[in-house]
Amino acid sequence: MSNARTRADVVICGLGWAGSVMAEELTRAGLNVVAIERGAWRDTSTDFPPAVDADELRWTTRREMLQPMSVETTTFRNRLDQQAAPVRSWSAFQYGWNVGGAGAHWAGMSWRFTPWDFQVATQTRERYGAAKMKGLQLQDWGVTYDDMAPYYDRFERIAGTSGIAGNINGKIMPGGNPFEGPRSREYPTPPLKDTHWMRTFRDATTRMGHHPFTIPAGNISQSFVNPLGVTMGPCTYCGFCDFHGCGNFSKSSPQACILPALMRRPNFTLLTETEVLHAVKHDDGKTVKGVKFITKEGVEGFQPADVVCITAYQMDNVRLMLLSKVGQQYDPVTGRGTIGRNYNYQTCSTVTGFFDDNYMNPFIGGGALAVQIDDFNGDNFDHSELDFIGGAGIMGYSTNGRPIQNADTVRPGTRRWGSEWKAAYARDYQQSGGIFCQGTSMPVREAYLDLDPTYKDRHGQPLLRLTFDWNRNDTKMLDYVTDRAVRIMKEAGGKDIIVENQGEQSWNPYKQHSSHTIGGAVMGADPTTSAVNPFLQSWDAHNLFVVGASAFPNNGGYNPTITVGALAIRAARAIHETYFKNPGALVKG
Repeated sequence: MSNARTRADVVICGLGWAGSVMAEELTRAGLNVVAIERGAWRDTSTDFPPAVDADELRWTTRREMLQPMSVETTTFRNRLDQQAAPVRSWSAFQYGWNVGGAGAHWAGMSWRFTPWDFQVATQTRERYGAAKMKGLQLQDWGVTYDDMAPYYDRFERIAGTSGIAGNINGKIMPGGNPFEGPRSREYPTPPLKDTHWMRTFRDATTRMGHHPFTIPAGNISQSFVNPLGVTMGPCTYCGFCDFHGCGNFSKSSPQACILPALMRRPNFTLLTETEVLHAVKHDDGKTVKGVKFITKEGVEGFQPADVVCITAYQMDNVRLMLLSKVGQQYDPVTGRGTIGRNYNYQTCSTVTGFFDDNYMNPFIGGGALAVQIDDFNGDNFDHSELDFIGGAGIMGYSTNGRPIQNADTVRPGTRRWGSEWKAAYARDYQQSGGIFCQGTSMPVREAYLDLDPTYKDRHGQPLLRLTFDWNRNDTKMLDYVTDRAVRIMKEAGGKDIIVENQGEQSWNPYKQHSSHTIGGAVMGADPTTSAVNPFLQSWDAHNLFVVGASAFPNNGGYNPTITVGALAIRAARAIHETYFKNPGALVKG
């Protein structure tokens, strides 16, 4: 191949959250790291001053921070007997298109998964019996919450996460989430402040006997210097977070938390606007020797490395594994193979209510500004007499008041044009409140990823094909929690209630409340059902690590980012503390 480069200890494919925290950990350990990012450099201070960051038309409506669909898209179908077609606009999938990846435009909700989420198969079997698992393809992660806790803590310190602990070393703390797994100490920064709607939601759920708490946020509440010596600023509650950058250094992102320290290290090299095509195997087929890439000018090259880390968007992680021919493609008919197995999504609904002469001031907002109850999340409630497992967090949110995005939030029966609509929106913009149910997603045999046999990208490589629809377990769960959310809205005083339950229609990628796509290169202790081991090391090529939400065998009722970051730190430490001391071996706990 042309344009061969000097050999690196580690090459990182994608410099979003996962790639950034791995590069920081590995370079600090003294390894020479090359990161390859197909997007361009994007800097927090120069690219997102307030006047630019608040451009809702540019960022939210036109979504200019997302990867152009001309670069790459995904094909989609609901069932095996359908012909997949390319996705033509971004909604469910939100690929990053810059250094920092999707970490530059995410909202900032900063959740740890619960102990139950990591052992859904074992705990469901033990508590309810195997019959409860019928129709689902459940499997444990190969790690426990206790294994993950120190890495969660490290990531939260880097990110400056705001919040209030509900469980410190097994002691339930006032004001926090009593259902969370134990943590060793408080969050790095205090929780964000309540808006009027958040107080209303908090009061209503307290009256109902639930346990409201301020959610953990990557929109930090006060100035903070993280362990890398990077200074972050306090959130100004501007409401322009998801799909936007943050010129205030207040939103946790690689740009605000990691890159200022990482870019100064002499053993770190970054190639931007350069796309990894696939990993390249050694002749023995048991290891990889580097990655083939192509520059924006169309020049192909090869980056040799002792270790390859695939740290791209979840979908791209799976696609790169398939294009690299590492591991066996999953077959939903036979159940054999691991690459593409256990695709999951996120099961969501919204409940909107209107409050006469009650002003919510939605322009005061933040991407992770909300009060939530976890009383109906995960396995926090008894499922013995229910026909599903899992659940959802139910939150009263003040995440944004963007006028274009919220223009359709008017009372039912209102005309959608003309003077009637204008008057209604002027009133209802201030007088509406929203509840969001963000639920678990459980794998089934028929939901998976593979390479499309028809459609190719601009380099002639097959696009990734998604086969997915809501399964019965998830729709039953969503019906249950949505009903609880409606009761909360009524208790809060909301009228003219609008319910959007996404499970009532077949899934499609164009109108979704979540971009949390999960699985396809899942982790586990059994190589027949997982693509990577508990340290995210490929079972089929021991010097290849695949890091991201692609590793989740199931989805919790939370955003995935903090879990992705914690897994990335854990994998990086396994590489420099264990793998490089004994190259050629599988890392063991």
